[in-house]
Amino acid sequence: MIAIRKFDSLGHANHGWLDARHHFSFANYHDPDRMGWGALRVWNDDVIAAQSGFPPHPHRDMEIITYVRTGAITHRDSMGNTGRTAAGDVQVMSAGTGVTHSEFNLEDADTSLFQIWIIPDQPGGNPGWGQRQFPKADRTGRFVTLASGIEGDEALPIRANARVAAATVPAGGAVSYELGAGRHAYLVAAKGRIRVNGTDADPRDGIAIRDVDTIRVEALDDAELVLVDSL
Repeated sequence: MIAIRKFDSLGHANHGWLDARHHFSFANYHDPDRMGWGALRVWNDDVIAAQSGFPPHPHRDMEIITYVRTGAITHRDSMGNTGRTAAGDVQVMSAGTGVTHSEFNLEDADTSLFQIWIIPDQPGGNPGWGQRQFPKADRTGRFVTLASGIEGDEALPIRANARVAAATVPAGGAVSYELGAGRHAYLVAAKGRIRVNGTDADPRDGIAIRDVDTIRVEALDDAELVLVDSL
C-alpha cells in the first residue's frame, strides 16, 4: 500500500509568525483518518519567521525529532540545555515524565523544519535532549539513520522501536529502503519531485507506506528525503 497525501490537502494554520502544515491531526486540525501512522503521531511542516518562535511550553511522553530544512532553530529547556540546530541537522527531545522547552528562530530569515513526534514504547523516564550534525554529502544516494530506538543503529537515541532516516538523491538517481514485515513507513521529500514504487509525488507531499518489502525512490529532480519507519 502506498498512499499519497498531497501537500495542499494537509491541515493548515497560519499564525503570521508560524505557517504550519499538519500531516496528521494536530491542534485545531482534526481528521479521523489522519491520526497517525504506526507509532508516528505528528509530522508538522513549519515555516517560522525571523526573530520569532515557540515560547516555553511543556511536553511529556513523546519523542520529538526536529529536522531543520533551512535556517536554524535555537532550543532551550528546563533541563538546562541550550543549542542551535542548523539546516540539515537534527535535534531530539525525549519528553519522558515532563519537560518545558522553547524553540526560537533567532536568524534574520525564515527557518523551515519538519517536527516529528513518535509515541514512545513505554511512558515515563527521565527527559533528555541531544543534537547532531548530519552533512548532506554523507547521505548522497543512501539513507542515513538520524534518530533511532532500534538496536544496532548509530544515531541520536529515541525511546521507540522506530527510525528516522534521510537521503539526498541527484536527479535521475534512485535509493532503496527495506521495510520490515508489519512496519509502517512515512516518507516526505523536503525538496524535489520523486517516484515511489512507480507512484509520483511532489515536494512536501506525505507518502504513507505499508505491506511493501522494498521502497524504491527515484529522483525526478534533485531530492532531499526524510523517512520514518515504525511499528
